[in-house]
Amino acid sequence: MPSLNIGARALNANLAALQVIGNNIANVNTPGYSRQNVIQQTSGYQQMGNGYFGMGMEIATVERSHNQYLTREAQKAGSVAAADALRYARLQQLESAFPTGSAGLGTALNDMLNAWTDVSSSPTNLTARVVVIAKGEELASRLRNTAAQIDSLQNTTKQQVGGAVTIINGLAQDLAKVNERITESQGNGHTPNDLLDQRDKILSDLNKYVQTTNVPSDSGAVSVFIAGSQPLVLGSRANALAAGQDSTDSARVALSFVQGGVSTPIPDANLGGGELAGLMRFMNHDLVDTQNLLGRMALATATTVNNQHKLGVDLQGNAGQNFFNTPAAAVGLARPGNTGNAEVSASVADPTALVASDYELRFEAAGMSVVRLSDGTATPVTSLPAVVDGLTFNLDSGAGATGDRFLVRPYAAAARDLQVAIGSPDRLAAASPVMVTPGTGNSGGLSVESLYASSASPNLTDPVTITFLADGSFTATGLGPGNPAPDNPGPPPSYNFKPGQSITLNGWSLTMRGSPGAGDTFSIGAAPAGAISQNAGNGTGMLALRDLPTYGGVPLSDGYVSLFADIGTRVQGAKFAADFSANVANTAETARANVAGVNLDEEAARLLQYQQAYQASAKFLQIAQSTFDSLLQTVGR
Repeated sequence: MPSLNIGARALNANLAALQVIGNNIANVNTPGYSRQNVIQQTSGYQQMGNGYFGMGMEIATVERSHNQYLTREAQKAGSVAAADALRYARLQQLESAFPTGSAGLGTALNDMLNAWTDVSSSPTNLTARVVVIAKGEELASRLRNTAAQIDSLQNTTKQQVGGAVTIINGLAQDLAKVNERITESQGNGHTPNDLLDQRDKILSDLNKYVQTTNVPSDSGAVSVFIAGSQPLVLGSRANALAAGQDSTDSARVALSFVQGGVSTPIPDANLGGGELAGLMRFMNHDLVDTQNLLGRMALATATTVNNQHKLGVDLQGNAGQNFFNTPAAAVGLARPGNTGNAEVSASVADPTALVASDYELRFEAAGMSVVRLSDGTATPVTSLPAVVDGLTFNLDSGAGATGDRFLVRPYAAAARDLQVAIGSPDRLAAASPVMVTPGTGNSGGLSVESLYASSASPNLTDPVTITFLADGSFTATGLGPGNPAPDNPGPPPSYNFKPGQSITLNGWSLTMRGSPGAGDTFSIGAAPAGAISQNAGNGTGMLALRDLPTYGGVPLSDGYVSLFADIGTRVQGAKFAADFSANVANTAETARANVAGVNLDEEAARLLQYQQAYQASAKFLQIAQSTFDSLLQTVGR
């Protein structure tokens, strides 16, 4: 009897629906699970004399609630959010290495420079000299410790990159296996829902580490591409990523794609999103830029202080030596494939013109060029040595061939290797090698505030006489070459004078205050040997370094401000990016979950619906059975 068949099929179908609902409820908290639904269809019809009668229903299949577009958007947004969140977390760790206040580098730098105040006031006070050396050692120690923290962050990031690559390769293998099972299961005509959920879960996990592009096939498998076009997974075959040292700079990590034993380098910019992209950006950009800023601060400070200190005279009458150890020249790192035998290096020429960047020296058919890697600015040079951005690029030996390239990192080790070179307080060069003597007939309206050597001029100690004219300007006799031309053509040619503004001639800097009288004279020449112990002119010169424009017009004493401001800007930018991408990812995931997620209220309603349908089917089957029994009893009589 068709009624019995209709009732039996309805009973089975509603029971299957109840089983699927129970499965949904059981997996409400299972990550990656998509809600499943029983798809029912009519069982056809039977033609009878008085019309067409339906033959009930049957189960077509069980399908999952899934939207491919929303799933892909959630994966992509989650990938970007993972990259931004990890970079922000790493930048916060980097920021902690640069404290402000008394524990900061800025305080240590200013303490060292300000310590010269007591030496200037009492040049024979050995205690004051010891304090200067101690403050210098404290600054060097803080710079070294900060560099060590950056190195530690670099090492841990390298390890994290290796761990991320291992996880990515493992997920690629898992995905290839699931692809194979999906392909095998597709032959029965039904969708393997749980395998597809497993596949999408693997893809979601994979995108947390590296952004992917997915291409589905008719067999149900999905091919995965990373870094633009590298096939990480092709059907049931998985390739791999590899992380290793950069072929030029061992301090950096380079990624490569391995397929069939052939490695292809992957540029950081091609990774897109994922934790791996965040790690690579932090390590090869944020850390490198911060290391360069710190190294520039160390190198500019050491070179500037050394240059001024060497212009002075110590208590033993000797010319000053380096206050800090001499920064070593940065050796150029040859790029793979160079055919020449050149060896190049870079050293400091002008500490006030340094730019915090790595450089690339290129040998070209038309000559050479020095490329500043921070912004891509290229400076053509005809020969070496050549000065670019305050650095002297040298050809140490050999010759370069066309196409050869060298990476030069002048600031990488500057802070890490900084040490104080002065060990004894009597070797502190506080005295000036030049002295000023006012004329005996001066009016007395003008006083000398300071005199110190400001540059290593060969005419530094030549006798020079300054004579003031009635209009307040002055003439200078005995000047060597290379001095600025007089402001007024004359006759006689004269220089303008402003009280408190330094007069810089012959490599010395003289500052006077007051009002000069006509005929006032001042004689500048070599300081007598007997006046060394009471002479603190170079101590004043060391104090003047505080206001020396060093970092793009920023004074030396404020050098830490630009460094900390750069880090703070990076952290704030990373925080904004992390918050924004997290909101986008949450929105995308919510949209996906609204389609694929399990809603317990909805499942409860459907549970009641199919429970009643099951009971109705059972009642119909009972009625059909009773009717059939009655019919048998009637016919049997």
